[in-house]
Amino acid sequence: MARDVASVARYLHGELLPGAVPDARAVNAVVDMGSFGAPTDRLFATLVVADDEQLRALGDDPDRLALLRDAVVVTDADGPAVREVLLGAEITATVGAATTQELLAPTLTSLLAVDQAAEARAITSAMRVLTLAARRSGITGVIAELAHRIDGWAVLLDRHGEVITTAGAGSLHIDDAIAVAVGRPVRVRHRALQVHPVGPGEDITAQLVTAPRNDNSGRGRELSSQTAALLDLLMRTRDSSHLERLGRSMMFETVLQGGEDAARLLRRWGVHERTLVGFALASRTSGVDVEHLLALWLDELGAEHVFTSQRGLILGAVREDHAQQIAHRARTYASTLYLGLGRPADIDALERSVDEARHACEAARTGGERVVRYEAIPTVAFVLGQLNRDQTQRIARLLDPLRAADRPDELIQTLRVFLSANGAWGESAARLRIHRQTLTARIRRIEDLTGLSLADPDDRVAAWLALRAIDG
Repeated sequence: MARDVASVARYLHGELLPGAVPDARAVNAVVDMGSFGAPTDRLFATLVVADDEQLRALGDDPDRLALLRDAVVVTDADGPAVREVLLGAEITATVGAATTQELLAPTLTSLLAVDQAAEARAITSAMRVLTLAARRSGITGVIAELAHRIDGWAVLLDRHGEVITTAGAGSLHIDDAIAVAVGRPVRVRHRALQVHPVGPGEDITAQLVTAPRNDNSGRGRELSSQTAALLDLLMRTRDSSHLERLGRSMMFETVLQGGEDAARLLRRWGVHERTLVGFALASRTSGVDVEHLLALWLDELGAEHVFTSQRGLILGAVREDHAQQIAHRARTYASTLYLGLGRPADIDALERSVDEARHACEAARTGGERVVRYEAIPTVAFVLGQLNRDQTQRIARLLDPLRAADRPDELIQTLRVFLSANGAWGESAARLRIHRQTLTARIRRIEDLTGLSLADPDDRVAAWLALRAIDG
């Protein structure tokens, strides 16, 4: 525990005279009266050792008296004249110390040295635990451990003031943290907040706002500062194994193609279920490493990492019960995440479920909901659910010209991928593994055969409903 003004007075068996410096303020330095200058750190108190003669002379030196109001005088003197000078100038002081004047300075220096060494050991020990938390749980684990170590709360914000994660903080604490971090001119309810930039100089990646229960805790401030440096490393570090990511992406593409190759690959991947749920996960803020976060969740659930990343959107497949657990985590996560879930599908139809999840995730973004299941989207499931069998077949017949054409599976798959990619030509061509000009030719043929214009929103909806009717 850091030494404060009151504990120093008790250690010296002296009387503490109240003044401008609070008795709970931490102490960090000892000087004699002759060497004393203006304090440079108002968060800590400086002990100024003075004898009876020096204190009596202060009555003729108003400038020195003004400076001493920001320090704490320590003396073995205890006469009426000394008390009158100190109390009149509102100088915090410990008078009548049991230690002789000659031994006061070395005694206090030794006391603070032992205390600072203990603080340093405590901080080093805490940083070891925080580093272990970083390895096991990433950013979320570090913030949770930090809040526990400082006996308070912590909020990590991205550079735009959006919450990345919190620990021990309620909604009012978060509001205060954001206000202080972005300089918002509002009344802050907690006046002892500490803001620590995550990142050097102008290259700030985030801001760490902490509030130790002990407002004057030097240990809490130093620990938060070092934690900010650790968070900077975590947020800048990315998986350097590009081959691993590329391999996982290619394996996932094989899984989406279905068939025996997909089943065999999933078994080797450790997945033995025949029915899985496609999911799509994204974050509202770039400050959240969604891929790392999802990997942690899957590790906690004991699930295999059957997912890939595409420009900030994570696509994957899991068991239904694991999908429910991920949905719960997405709803309760501190920062806003968007999760779309497709319908459960057999391994041969996983591509359909993943495409449904992508659409559901987009619906979540648009509607501001955290979790959306595809069957709950009114424009698809609701519409088809209101139709009888004959009406559904009538919608499906819209694509009869494609099924009657040469290579019908190729045309239907092209249409499905193009619509699921929201008409993005580059992404559609890449997913189909064809040249963009080939894609253009196929889309034109689809339009000629069906009479639809895929540039028209109503026709795109009709084509998608027809595809769903075929799948149903």
